[in-house]
Order: sequence, then structure tokens, then C-alpha cells
Amino acid sequence: MDNSKNITVHKIKTSRISELDFDNLKFGQEYTDHIFVADYFDGEWHNLRLQPHGKLQLSPKITALHYGQSIFEGLKAIKRVNSEDIILFRPQKNAKRFIASAKRMAMPPVPEHLFIEAISQLINLDKSWIPTRDNQSLYIRPFLFATDEYIGIRPSDRYSFVVFACPLGEPYYKEYINIKIEKKYSRACNGGTGTAKAAGNYAGSLYPARLAQEQGFDQLLWTDAKEHKYIEESGTMNVIFIIGNTLITAPIGDTVLNGITRDSVLSLAKNYNLIINERYLSVNELLEATKNKQLREVFGVGTAVGIQKIGAITIGKKKYVVPVVDAASSFAIKFENDLKNIIHGNIDDINNWLIKV
Repeated sequence: MDNSKNITVHKIKTSRISELDFDNLKFGQEYTDHIFVADYFDGEWHNLRLQPHGKLQLSPKITALHYGQSIFEGLKAIKRVNSEDIILFRPQKNAKRFIASAKRMAMPPVPEHLFIEAISQLINLDKSWIPTRDNQSLYIRPFLFATDEYIGIRPSDRYSFVVFACPLGEPYYKEYINIKIEKKYSRACNGGTGTAKAAGNYAGSLYPARLAQEQGFDQLLWTDAKEHKYIEESGTMNVIFIIGNTLITAPIGDTVLNGITRDSVLSLAKNYNLIINERYLSVNELLEATKNKQLREVFGVGTAVGIQKIGAITIGKKKYVVPVVDAASSFAIKFENDLKNIIHGNIDDINNWLIKV
């Protein structure tokens, strides 16, 4: 049943936006006035509503807390320069990935139309929270979790779908980051949940990531769980290597997230003189490319990080510095500029990636 238009609105009495310092926005620390909430039971979505941002009342017995039925997404809304247009970048792709994640975690899918309508109405209600300076945006977090009050291992019959948003200012990381190739712990394995945006995937990565940070690294580069020979992805992003004239990135599968920014960059890469290889890059091959000075660039791609340049990679006890490429030659900068220009209307959106809210 399509009831996405039947969203009730309960507005906050007094907006908190006057408390917001748009000059000092921290990632994930300030939230807009409202959230979207919907409840799933009896095989349908009910009680679709926009309500003041606040705490949810939950039983300590809900199955999400005990058995981890919880998934999420991340996307951004951007207000165009010199315009009141509010743009969502590829929300249909997020909606489809949300459905795929739900299927893998034995959860009911949120229909694509409901996913997009919920986000659109929340943004319209809280559009004054969207920052307007260069590189600023409104980050949107939809998530779905199980709410059965039942201590038994089975899929829940009840769920909550929630969306909230937070204004972003500063970059997620510094300009260049220092990463370590992880060869002990694993993020995901074949047949597992690595391709789903499941909360448990991130929980399992926190301890090795903390160990790496204590050693002075910004992030980990995960390798395959079986042999730790092949590079898969980083903790917050897919990773792209430019070796010679070839773009290499790990293929989508059980252990690699189907990143929206990754998919967009691969599409844009066809406009440049690059060979595109979606395949696993071995640690030894990366080492050889570094020694032979064929490694040109390494960068991460993701919604939160955007295009994130990687300045150094540590393999074992050896640190390898990635070459610094000038702006005119850097593919990371080319892709970053292309994405910005598409979003702000300076380049035609030939792929129909944008939705105007």
C-alpha cells in the first residue's frame, strides 16, 4: 500500500536553529529540529510522522539490542549556490541499497517511494538548517531496526524506520590521511553481511580501528578474511588506486559495500583516458607498484568523506608515501570537481542522478 503521502506533521514549538553556529559545524554533533518515524507491524507500514527531534522510548527487550537487526544509510542534501534549489544526490541508489540490506538482514524493505518521500518532507520542513557555504551540506541518516519485545533468536515482526539530519561543515578527515593495511582482523567474509550497511559490521571494526589510531593511523585498509592478501575497502569508504594508466578498485561482493560515490566515480572515469579494472589488488602488487614508481594516486570515496586523498600506506612495519599529485593531474581532484559541478548545475546531469526537493 502506498501511504507515503499520508505523513502527519507535528512541528516543534520553538526551533533550535538560533543556537547553531554555522561557522563551527562538527560532524554528527548538531541535529535539525525534526525526525521522521514510521512503524512496521502486521505486514505494513503505519503511523508515518514527522515529529520534534528527541529521544525514542524503547523497551530493553527489543531484538535490535540483542541480535543486531539494524541497518542504515547515509546521503546528503545540498543547497545550490545563488539558488534556493535543494538537491539530493542519487537517493534512488540509497533506497535500493537499503532494500538490499534489509533483505540480507531478514527485515522488511522500506519501499523506495516511502524512503525518498520521508527524506524529502523532512528536508523541506528543516530546510533552514542546510548550510550554504562551499563544501557544506545536510547529512541525512535513515535507519531501520527491530522492535519486537522478545528474547528469542528469530526475525522480529515489528520495526521502526527513522530519519534524522545534521548540518555538516568541516571535512570528515584532514586533506591527506595515513592508513595501515590490516592483516590480522577482518571486516567481512564471503557469505557474510559485508555488502549490507548493517550496524554490526561497523561494531566489529571499532576495536582494530582503535588499535590503529593508537599507532598513529587515521584508518585501516581491510584485506580478505581468508588470506589477508587482497585489498577490499577502508572503514568509512571504498578505495581507488591509480597505477600507471589504470584505475583499480575492489569489485562489489559479499565483502565490499556497493558505494554510491564509488559507482559515480567509475561512471565519471569513463570520460578520462583511464583503463578501469574492478578487481582485487593484492598487497604484493601494491608494493611492487610503489617500488617501481607506478603508483600515482590512492583515494577513498564515500558519502561522508567525499573524495579523500590518502598520503601514506603502511604495510607491516614499512611506511610508503603516496606521491603528491598537482591539481591539474590529480584524478581525485578531477572527480571531486565533476561531482560538485553536477550537483550545483554547472555540468548537465546526463545520468539523472539528482532529485530537486
